[in-house]
Amino acid sequence: MKAEASGVRSDLDLRSAASLPASDVLAALGSSSDGLAASVADERLRAFGPNVLHRRGASAWRVLASQLRNPLLPLLVVASLVSAFTGQATDAVIVLAMVVLSVGLGFVNEFRSERAVEALHAQIRHRTTVVRDGAPLTVEVTELVPGDVVRLSVGDVVPADVRLLQVDAFECDEAVLTGETLPAEKQAEPVEAPSSPIALPSCAFMGTVVRSGTGRAVVVSTGSRTEFGKIAASLAERHPETAFQRGLRDFGTLLVRVTAVLVAGIFVVNLLIGRRLIDAVLFSLAVAVGLTPELLPAIVTISLSVGAKRMARRSVLVRRLVAIEDLGNVQILFTDKTGTLTEGRISFRSAIGPDGRPDERAMRYALLCTDVVLEEGIPTGGSPLDQALWAAPEVAEAAGAAGAAGAGARAWRRIDQAAFDYERRRMSVLVEGSEGRLVVTKGAPESVLAVCHDVPDGVQELLNAEFDAGSRVVAVAVRDGSGMERVGPDDERNLELVGFLTFVDPPKPDAAGSLAKLSQLGIEVKIVTGDNERVARKVCADLGLVVDRVLTGTDLDGMPDVELAASIPHASIFARVTPAQKSRVIRLARSHGIDVGFMGDGVNDAVALHDADVGISVDTATDVAKDAADILLLKKDLGTLADGVIEGRRVFANTVKYVLMATSSNFGNMFSAAAASAFLKFLPMLPSQILLNNLLYDTSQTAIPTDHVDPELLERPSHWDTRFIRRFMMFFGPISSLFDFATFGVMLFVFHAGESLFQTGWFVESLATQTLVIFVIRTRRVPFLKSRPSATQLAATISCAGAGVIIPYVPPLAHLFGFRALPASFLLIVGAFVAFYLTLAELGKARFFRPDVKGGGPLARPGPPEHRRMSRVASRWARSPREMEVRAGTGRLTGVNRSSGR
Repeated sequence: MKAEASGVRSDLDLRSAASLPASDVLAALGSSSDGLAASVADERLRAFGPNVLHRRGASAWRVLASQLRNPLLPLLVVASLVSAFTGQATDAVIVLAMVVLSVGLGFVNEFRSERAVEALHAQIRHRTTVVRDGAPLTVEVTELVPGDVVRLSVGDVVPADVRLLQVDAFECDEAVLTGETLPAEKQAEPVEAPSSPIALPSCAFMGTVVRSGTGRAVVVSTGSRTEFGKIAASLAERHPETAFQRGLRDFGTLLVRVTAVLVAGIFVVNLLIGRRLIDAVLFSLAVAVGLTPELLPAIVTISLSVGAKRMARRSVLVRRLVAIEDLGNVQILFTDKTGTLTEGRISFRSAIGPDGRPDERAMRYALLCTDVVLEEGIPTGGSPLDQALWAAPEVAEAAGAAGAAGAGARAWRRIDQAAFDYERRRMSVLVEGSEGRLVVTKGAPESVLAVCHDVPDGVQELLNAEFDAGSRVVAVAVRDGSGMERVGPDDERNLELVGFLTFVDPPKPDAAGSLAKLSQLGIEVKIVTGDNERVARKVCADLGLVVDRVLTGTDLDGMPDVELAASIPHASIFARVTPAQKSRVIRLARSHGIDVGFMGDGVNDAVALHDADVGISVDTATDVAKDAADILLLKKDLGTLADGVIEGRRVFANTVKYVLMATSSNFGNMFSAAAASAFLKFLPMLPSQILLNNLLYDTSQTAIPTDHVDPELLERPSHWDTRFIRRFMMFFGPISSLFDFATFGVMLFVFHAGESLFQTGWFVESLATQTLVIFVIRTRRVPFLKSRPSATQLAATISCAGAGVIIPYVPPLAHLFGFRALPASFLLIVGAFVAFYLTLAELGKARFFRPDVKGGGPLARPGPPEHRRMSRVASRWARSPREMEVRAGTGRLTGVNRSSGR
């Protein structure tokens, strides 16, 4: 009923639209070739809802569920309820309160972090060109409604399921839906009785990519009603594991095994020595909770969100949080040179003939063979080289003389074109003017020369001289087109070479410094370019980048995978490579355990961006490149990227600090509890006291994401190593237990402590040792003298240890938890124990991290599965709940920038 009320036939789906004439489809959708009126579009947005696949953002319920995922918590709650019904109601309430506070602490921190990340995601916009009220308008893809008429060109991601109205050599890459590697040819004519819902030549599907040509289309279906939406909905936000997440999972598995053995032993021993079943259960579960780093998800989320905010301040936007850590692990960065090593502002320099002399004919014919559209005299569309040509001062005069783009007395009319592709590396047009019909071909010099006849001697020397000077060169050739109505790749033969166009793109002044910074971070930069190898060599030489070896696309074609994989470490430049060759190089590098980043911004970079461990693009990139990337740079600058790498390593380093804390002093204290329960007549610490200890400890650890990281930990990539963590736990855990046992001895044999005093004394000592040891574990340097913690970390740690000392002297709290005031002499002894413990831990650290002590190797990293690719594309149509609010009476999405420009 909504559809009918909005002027859209409810029975019209994409399959039926494919078999109808374009005019009938427009009528069924209540639209026209001039598009919808803005008021109608707003009405339909309210009726159909925004063009989204799923809502992305902070969900309080999801965060709460993640906090309750620890299976020990419900067991502890059940045991507490049983305890309450058996006469220990006060203890049960205390235990339940500690559980609630612990869950609440994790919830608040993780939810705040997710909200911060949501705000960062809101900065990433995806727009498309739509015709409304007869005029083109750039809007967010989420604002499209059925009946909207959209314009599509090379590099666009199709924003909805659409019926094509007009096409010009239009092809779409539909691999995201069909798995087919070859692009599908499209047409505007209806299809009779389509055999499949995704075999529709007269339609284009949401999420597919325009590979060639241009087109106009009308939106038939949006959001989850599209073919892509039906598939992507099943994926939601489920992403495959990264090495970072896999390391966390392996660490969790290690702790589960240790906890299971320890807790089972405690439970059995407590039953054997005659304790009540419910007491044994509560104590065992409390120890298990004490061993479980339940704040680890929150710590990781906080670390990643803090890193994301820092990166945003440095013009780096993160599309998926875990990509921050992956960015920190990058060992080799493959990047194009244009805009990263060079200014990215290509300018036209000269038009020359085959003899090297100035020749305006090359420029005049080249102007006929571009995809540039002039909007109010400003060139838009087309390649950067085409735009640079049209922006040249000389072009105004030449355009009038040649009649390009309909200007001048001798106007040329374009009849047909063979669009550019990265295999041929050229494009051709069939034009008609005062000279008759001509085929004009323009492209890479070697590609055009290969289809020319009678190429003059000395042309190759001329080209080499231009390339050695750092010029980018385009060749122009023509042939007679009499009698031709169409032009295709097969017509690119027997051409006459007219001349060349030369362009310049100077190196960035700060590029050399950025390369040096990446080198200091242990990242090797390799150039992957479609440009000539001599041009790439010249740019590298200007920047001081040492070139060991250059491999061209032709070289790659002749190399088997084994040979190419062995050559990658020695090659600095990969020149004249196709998109498929870029992808092959990256896959082979990753298959040998190398963490690979790829930085690209063009249509031809999309596959390589998907295949890299970390895909990096820029905010001004083509739609398909931005959708394929994990990281977006607001400035195309390697220096900005280096800052992002540092943040990724900072996140990893701080996360590991928490993990090492949980597996050293925390493990040591719980092991001590297990041992003490076997020989004491009473529990060494009550379950509520263990939970209070754990709550205070966790509270202090939430400051870890703000801590400083030593420079040496940022210089090289780091990887999860479960064997290293296990060794660390077995080395430092016993050191902590040693001082616990010393405390037991002092309490029993010096102070002759009873149950309450013993438990209080050990509570104070255990909390002090397990929190203060962070100052030793957080750095491999000498604490405070050579490495200082952040002010937040220092304050949180001291406050936690101080709270442990003060609580027994606060009567209401002491009574509630079963504490009693400690003798002043005992506090002095505890102070001495803590100082001695930290000293011994520091000495142990020096021995543990000796150069001859080796840990395990890095975890292997699998290639990205196909649903990772679909998830990346689907994120284009994801919006947070706050973004989804609809303005009263307008139907427009809040927070949406309607300004034009992509």
